[in-house]
Amino acid sequence: MLLPRIRMSAAGSSPRNRLRKAAVAASATALVLGPVAGSASAEPAPAPAPNLPAELIAAVQRDLKISPDEYLHRADVAQKVAAFAISAQRQYPQAYAGSWLDNTGKAVIALSQGQGLDEARKAAQDAGFQVKDVAKSETVLRSEKNAFQQWLSGQPEAVAKAVRGVVVDTMNNSIAVRVDKPGLPMPGFVDPARVIVMPAAPVGPEQADDVAQPIAGQANGSIAAGDGYASVAGRMQLICSSGFNGLDAKNNVVNITAGHCDPNIPAAGTANAPGMFELLPGNHVGNQLGTFQKSILGNQDYSIVSINDANRDRFGNNLVRVQGAAPIAITGVADPVVGAPVCKSGTRTGFSCGVVNAVDQTVQVGDRELTQSFSANICALPGDSGGPIVTGTLALGISSASSVADYPHCIIPEVLGMITGDAPQLFAQPVNVVLSDNPGLRVRTN
Repeated sequence: MLLPRIRMSAAGSSPRNRLRKAAVAASATALVLGPVAGSASAEPAPAPAPNLPAELIAAVQRDLKISPDEYLHRADVAQKVAAFAISAQRQYPQAYAGSWLDNTGKAVIALSQGQGLDEARKAAQDAGFQVKDVAKSETVLRSEKNAFQQWLSGQPEAVAKAVRGVVVDTMNNSIAVRVDKPGLPMPGFVDPARVIVMPAAPVGPEQADDVAQPIAGQANGSIAAGDGYASVAGRMQLICSSGFNGLDAKNNVVNITAGHCDPNIPAAGTANAPGMFELLPGNHVGNQLGTFQKSILGNQDYSIVSINDANRDRFGNNLVRVQGAAPIAITGVADPVVGAPVCKSGTRTGFSCGVVNAVDQTVQVGDRELTQSFSANICALPGDSGGPIVTGTLALGISSASSVADYPHCIIPEVLGMITGDAPQLFAQPVNVVLSDNPGLRVRTN
């Protein structure tokens, strides 16, 4: 967890044993094969394509090794797969076994022997999707995941704490378990080949006493998702990335960012709620932009920041960008799909891209359990927390946790990932879950 940057002199301290952390991957389905994020080598700036800024195009070509048009096409195919999956789960629960985009961007629908198989096969083929026959339906796999979690709840503390996450590994038609050490007992229905030994993901910087001293700043210009901000509560000050702009059920202007970016979660929504402040050049703190109205940090990780009247117009947009550069306009909200191309923006590392490698997963982050999350092979560092993750031009997620949060630069874990096969992993809070939990809340699309 914890990608906010703490304003403190120790925030730039050396990472702990970086080589030991080289193989850290954030979740069980880093187990699923996908393109590995490339190193951030300098490349000529490409000409902008329709709807995409040059900085995003550069990230797509560098990290995904595909064209901007192919990026948009694959993102569109992924949402067609998501729509098919929702229908198939309802109509063919005994046959449907999952879906994903393969490494070439083609849609694959997995089907197992069960009631409705023939109908499901015809529906998938009529939609233009490739069909793969597998042994277990998604219903069976979800039952195995639940059974594993029940089994784990009855294990000794030493075993339970060594298990870092479990997920339905759709592409391998199994459940996958990530553990800190080998030799742990496992129930018989867990394939030993899908028990992956990896160190625990880092949980981010420690809190520090640092007196926040806001200075006057001119309130001008729009604020878009990906721009940096400071959250302030007393002596604690965190630096995060703003999330998607939106409106709540009463049409109040809000920003949807990470829960762990709130330095005083119990005070959210009260008179003592922490403030969101503009981040000026040099990481100086400017005017207050709003207050944390609601913050959740547990199974979910999100905050809803209520923007004050003086800055409503500055947040009245549907933009995502690298601060100071041209934006991408958000046109809707997406569902996570394994294999879908995704890109994140953050104040620390800008745009970077990868593919979704797990959805609806459970992962241990520090002392809490993050559920319903998705992950992608993307590097994110302290300061990127709360920033937007998009697929195509659709809002997909909020940056929540990173497997490489204690590295000073992405180039180190990316190179190590190419050597070891363990790419950096970014865990994300799905936007659609936040919207579902807060009726009337919506992401701006204009």
